[in-house]
Amino acid sequence: MKIVVLLGSPRRKSNSSDLAGVVTDLLAKPDDILASHNLNKLSFSGCQGCGACKTTSEECILQDDLTPVLSDVKEADIVIMATPVYWGDVTAQMKAFIDRSYSFLTPDFMTSNIKHRLPLGKNLVFIQTQGSPDASQFGDIFPRYNGFWEKLRFFNKSYLIRGCGLNESVNVHDRKDIIEQARKTAKSILGSPQ
Repeated sequence: MKIVVLLGSPRRKSNSSDLAGVVTDLLAKPDDILASHNLNKLSFSGCQGCGACKTTSEECILQDDLTPVLSDVKEADIVIMATPVYWGDVTAQMKAFIDRSYSFLTPDFMTSNIKHRLPLGKNLVFIQTQGSPDASQFGDIFPRYNGFWEKLRFFNKSYLIRGCGLNESVNVHDRKDIIEQARKTAKSILGSPQ
């Protein structure tokens, strides 16, 4: 199994990254392939809207640090996207990756039954952390993005692990409720007790 982790926080030590580590530890077996990408350390552009991936190429024609990341995601069995909330949304780094994933779509994705070029059966674990303890805030982020992914059939199944009230003074490892979310998610994906 190949697990690909996309870290969207610009902070080197962040709760979203730590939580991604917890999930990876729960999911990974010794013979699994792990690839982790800290998006903030990469030099890449957002989608240019050039349309080349729909006309002359079956992949994004931009050649930058995101090229191997897109390749890893294409080969992954499990994709873990981890992001804190910045200004009511995913970070700019994560949004730029999501925009570039447009290259996975087929030219006729709007009308065809086959919407994308990804191998079938991928699972997504979407990790969202936020400083606000109010769960009614920012609850729209995952459903908004996942609505697109479901319509496009990107993932076999999507899971949300959400940590509210996490900031620099609160360590995710001290929040048993969030660690339990991670355990339940891993158990659902693996189909075995954790």
